[in-house]
Amino acid sequence: MPSSTVENYLKAIWSLQGSLDSDGLVLIGQVAEKLSVTPGTATTMMNQLEKKGLVEYRPRRGVRLKEEGRKAAMQVLRRHRLIETFLVEVMKLDWAEVHDDAEELEHVVSDRLLKRMDEMLHHPTHDPHGSPIPSPDGEITQEGTATLADCQPGHYILKRVREDQPGFLQWLSELKLLPGTEFVLSSVNAMAGTLSLTLEGDKEVLEISNSASRSLLVVKVN
Repeated sequence: MPSSTVENYLKAIWSLQGSLDSDGLVLIGQVAEKLSVTPGTATTMMNQLEKKGLVEYRPRRGVRLKEEGRKAAMQVLRRHRLIETFLVEVMKLDWAEVHDDAEELEHVVSDRLLKRMDEMLHHPTHDPHGSPIPSPDGEITQEGTATLADCQPGHYILKRVREDQPGFLQWLSELKLLPGTEFVLSSVNAMAGTLSLTLEGDKEVLEISNSASRSLLVVKVN
C-alpha cells in the first residue's frame, strides 16, 4: 500500500482532473495549493511519483496520472467514501462531521475491515454526500450532473454536494436540502446572485446564493 503522503497526492491530482489545462495536465501550483504545501515540495514529490510509475510529470508544464496512479487514487477514494458512509449509517455520526475522520482513517483501515464495512452497508454505490463510491476494481460511475448555478428553472433532484465544510453541510441539513431531495427551481436572479427553489411537498421558498449553488450537483427530472 502506498504511504499516506503518496495517497494524498494521487487523490489530489485526480480531484483536479476537472480543471485541466489545454495539454490535459494538472498544474503543480494547483496540487500544492490543494495540499497546502510549497510548489517546491510538490515538485519533489512529482519526481518521486514519476519514478514509481504513478504519474507522467512534465517540468514547468504539469502532471497527470498514469493508469497505476489512477487505480491507486480510486482505491483511497473508495476507502474514504465507504468509511464516511459507515460513520454515518452505522455509527450515526452527522454527515457534516465525518470528512476529517475519514481523511485519517482512509490510510489505516485494512482491506479486510473495508470489505466487512462494505458488506455491512450492503454495498452502497454513493456516500452520504451523494458522491459515487468506486468499485473494488477501481471503476467509478460518471453521472450526468450539472451544478445548480448553471441550471434554468425546472424540476431537479439534488444528487451530490461537493463541499465538505461542516458549516455548509449543517446549513443544508437545516434547509432539508440533502442528496436525493427533489425540488423546483422557480427563478434565477442574476442581478442579486440568488436562486429561488421549493422542496417537493413544501411551500416555503428557499433563497440560495449563486456561490452556494455551485457546490450542488443536480439532474433534471423529465
